[in-house]
Amino acid sequence: MLKLEEIKRPIAAELDIFEAKFKESMRSSVPLLDRITHYIVKRKGKQMRPMFVFFAAGACGDINESTHRGAALVELVHTATLVHDDVVDNSYQRRGFFSVNALWKNKIAVLVGDFLLSKGLSLSVKNQDFEFLRILNEAVTEMSEGELLQMEKARRLDIDEKVYFEVIRQKTASLIASCCACGAASTNASEETIRKMHAFGEKVGIAFQIKDDLFDFGFDDVGKPLGIDIKEKKLTLPLIYALNHTDKSTKRHIINLVKNQNEDQKKVTEVINFVRSSGGMEYAKERMIDYQTAAFDILQTFQQSQYRDGLEQLVRFTTERNK
Repeated sequence: MLKLEEIKRPIAAELDIFEAKFKESMRSSVPLLDRITHYIVKRKGKQMRPMFVFFAAGACGDINESTHRGAALVELVHTATLVHDDVVDNSYQRRGFFSVNALWKNKIAVLVGDFLLSKGLSLSVKNQDFEFLRILNEAVTEMSEGELLQMEKARRLDIDEKVYFEVIRQKTASLIASCCACGAASTNASEETIRKMHAFGEKVGIAFQIKDDLFDFGFDDVGKPLGIDIKEKKLTLPLIYALNHTDKSTKRHIINLVKNQNEDQKKVTEVINFVRSSGGMEYAKERMIDYQTAAFDILQTFQQSQYRDGLEQLVRFTTERNK
């Protein structure tokens, strides 16, 4: 599998320009905000979402100034949601570093998330990028609804496969779909092309989330604790499959462990072993490949180019990664 640095090569110069513009887009006259946003930028992730924006734009037309604004909007919204998510989840670490709420407490973290969101909106309004606003507004609505749907179902643990796919489509896939749609929209592509890119991104996002869920059961040795989703009472695809393919007594027992004994590592390990021995992992991997294949089918309708190849490589990276 290609490394991310190799995949980035066709858009490396664009990403360097983007990084400088992204930093500038977060600038504030308030010293505390500047300090916190500087901390966030220093600990940035893999830049996957901007990569989807630039590759999608290249696959549909020419990368331009509008593409950079679309990438900045997506990354500002994404960063805002991560800051807010850490508050919601009471999480004190993000990518191995202290989260914003761990260092500056919840109140400041919420306000920083609001600030980042407003900066993205201001950037688009100022440049009259109303199509970007439409695309991202839809995504943020879906992300919020998906999170709340998951919370509601976690209380009763009555999530089935249909609900699971709706949750991950809204929570994860909607933003990746927005990246691809914004990339297409930045080139003045047709509505049909923008819709196709959105559909491509949605399939990729669902495959990406299934891969993430597999990590929780030790599908790969990723060097992080297993069973985090179980401890948070999240019913993911491997576990849903396992519960649907066992007897009623075992199902009641496993649900009781997830619901009432999720702080006990021995019980969490019991759930993990149950899923591993049930075929849940293999089933989830099959579904992940189904969505990957569906994404590739859409991608093949675009003209061959280094940017289309970049998107294909990026999809393979998201589904074959080991961390």
